[in-house]
Amino acid sequence: MQCLTPVLLIFLITVLPSCNEGDRWMMATKIEKSITRTSFPADTFNIRDFGAVADDTSFLNTKAIDAAILKCQSAGGGVVFVPAGKWTTGPVTLLSNVNLHISENATLAFSTDYELYLPPVLTRWEGMDCYNIHPLIYANGASNIALTGKGTIDGQASDEVWWWMNGNPDYGWKEGMNNQRVAGRAQLLGFEQSQTPVEERRFGLEGALRPQLVNFMNCNTVLIEDLTFRNSPFWVIHPVLTDNFILRGVTIESAGPNSDGCDPESCNGVLIENCRFDTGDDCIAIKSGRNNDGRRWSVPSKNIIVRNCLMADGHGGVVIGSEISGGFTNLFVEDCEMDSPELLRVIRIKTSDCRGGVIENVNVRNVKVGRCEEAVLKINLMYEPQENCRRDYPPFVRNVTLENVTSEHSRYGVYIIGLDSTVNVSDVTVSDCTFNGAEEGVSITGAERVRFRNVLVNGKKVRI
Repeated sequence: MQCLTPVLLIFLITVLPSCNEGDRWMMATKIEKSITRTSFPADTFNIRDFGAVADDTSFLNTKAIDAAILKCQSAGGGVVFVPAGKWTTGPVTLLSNVNLHISENATLAFSTDYELYLPPVLTRWEGMDCYNIHPLIYANGASNIALTGKGTIDGQASDEVWWWMNGNPDYGWKEGMNNQRVAGRAQLLGFEQSQTPVEERRFGLEGALRPQLVNFMNCNTVLIEDLTFRNSPFWVIHPVLTDNFILRGVTIESAGPNSDGCDPESCNGVLIENCRFDTGDDCIAIKSGRNNDGRRWSVPSKNIIVRNCLMADGHGGVVIGSEISGGFTNLFVEDCEMDSPELLRVIRIKTSDCRGGVIENVNVRNVKVGRCEEAVLKINLMYEPQENCRRDYPPFVRNVTLENVTSEHSRYGVYIIGLDSTVNVSDVTVSDCTFNGAEEGVSITGAERVRFRNVLVNGKKVRI
């Protein structure tokens, strides 16, 4: 069996003695109990009462929805109700103590008129602070807010709308068209490296930096529940510096470029449960800022629970990085199922010596994998090696545990790529796992104290 590759740097694989993992998972229980829940008065504000009109794509309901949200908030909070029907709107801004409820058989459909999403607002784009095109649903500095209901939120992005801005011909871009690669992204990366003041980092449509479908900045106590999200211009759900965040029972379907499902960034106290992801990029990607911007804030993401979720297409199932310069600690993933020929990895950590930071205490158990393309566990400390940046910020990854994870097809069971010059991956434990159809078995470079206990690859026990 081709199980272990030669090691260029020092690493050690040992057999793990039995240990009690109860203390680690007891921490997950404590984290869940500590997350503050939303609570709203029963008062309901129907958008019809503010002039909203359904099933007429020529009528914009933006003013009516905004008026209902403002009235709800000024009355002390409650529910803004979106009844059955298709409601076309421009960008929506949530305010404190408002639950925007999209009822069953209702669709909130966002206009494809780009001009409606100006002027720019404060946000983060790929981990970098800036003023950019208004996210389709946005909040800044709000507390006790929610998006709920059995309805649908549709960004209406496609190869003709938003996605082409990525610059990839596979998503509708054609020669001569503007795109983010030669416009705003390169400029924003330069601003981040030079630490240009955020007030001067302003991008409109000319920057081609596509907006998020949902972006909550500097918020606290948030619930998103039961909705279906489709066709996002960019990342689907992106809470930033937002604590006490719950994502429950949602379905995310967005096949466009960079359509990450949920990206909590510099957040503390996150519960993601009973969700289904089918995305054009990572299903869940945990972040904490890119390079100098992440180090300037120095706010890690921490205390995140993912459970009972289904992942289909995506670059990764549960991912940490790559914009992770603020660091991360305490991830608990359990009782999930992942399966798709278009799912590239199951658990993924991606970072580099541009990012720096410490990633630690990653715990995964009871995950069933049908098919994934590359690896069940991938740790990569050499992500995006061509990025133009200062490279004197070594990242560290430590204390990663996989228990009772099974897969039926992948190229690798465990795939670790450390740094060339130092050993910065340590204490990775894999126990009671079975990786079938793993063509390359296990490949590890640049790591130490990698331990296997009762691990089968293609029916054979992993041995030194």
